[in-house]
Amino acid sequence: MQEKILHTATEMFLQYGFKSVTMDDIAENMGISKKTIYAHYSTKNKLVQASGSHLLKTISEGIEEIRSRKLNPVIENFEIKQFVNQHLKGEKTSPHFQLKKYYPKVFDKLIEEQFQVLEDCVGDNISRGMEQGYYRKQINVPFVCRIHFVGMMGVKDKEVFPVEQFSEQDLTEEFLNYHLRAICTPKGIKTLEEYTNNEK
Repeated sequence: MQEKILHTATEMFLQYGFKSVTMDDIAENMGISKKTIYAHYSTKNKLVQASGSHLLKTISEGIEEIRSRKLNPVIENFEIKQFVNQHLKGEKTSPHFQLKKYYPKVFDKLIEEQFQVLEDCVGDNISRGMEQGYYRKQINVPFVCRIHFVGMMGVKDKEVFPVEQFSEQDLTEEFLNYHLRAICTPKGIKTLEEYTNNEK
């Protein structure tokens, strides 16, 4: 039952927003009493925290599966982006913004965990890309990992990138193109352009 509650709550939080969804909403959606939810999660804050960790774990496992395929390092970035976007439902309700505003402690903990996942993933991607000639040799890997993380987080800021003007998917795509063009060799740029032309 605990897992069912967690799965349903996560889906609802992503669809309607962490702030908007109440424990009553989750209970009604599941056809159970609110007491049953509180038996497993004593506060909404704890459910939000569990939901965030569950989502991060699911995404991390998916990223690991993509990494295990040993794809072309340039292409791997886009495969991971697509996978993450699918799991975040396009972030229509700005869960990132809502977590930051209404659940700052949960947000800070998740950002820390997210950075560790991304640092490992991006660091490995850059090292392989350098070895295979897709990325420039003289890259400061820890610096580029952090720039990648800050960029991916930055494009989620709705005050800087209002939804009326920018779509979440376009922003992550634009950032990846911008980021990769900064680190790619001519061989990497060729792969990037072939991939983006095929995707149009």
